[in-house]
Amino acid sequence: MKPIICYITTHDKKSAESIGAELLKKKLASCIMTIPVIHSQYAWKGKIVHDKESLLMIKTFDTKFDALRKLVIQLHPYEVPCIIATPITFAHPEYIKWSVEAVR
Repeated sequence: MKPIICYITTHDKKSAESIGAELLKKKLASCIMTIPVIHSQYAWKGKIVHDKESLLMIKTFDTKFDALRKLVIQLHPYEVPCIIATPITFAHPEYIKWSVEAVR
């Protein structure tokens, strides 16, 4: 298992917390940080959109990602949810040990 960080945006804090709770309940993540309000600008259907969103920063493992992605797509209110994962190049070994135990 290799540690990864997932970055997911959603339309509000309530949706972010609901998705996060399900990921933790199903042991698909060890820790989730929710940033309740971010300001996003993006191209959508030919227009530039300025919007408030919430951001989930999810600590998990590569072996959990496929199930995490499928659950997020199922629960997410967006037509095309932002789901990005990136490897962690360093983490405190004791933190990783705790994180592994949290998803077992």
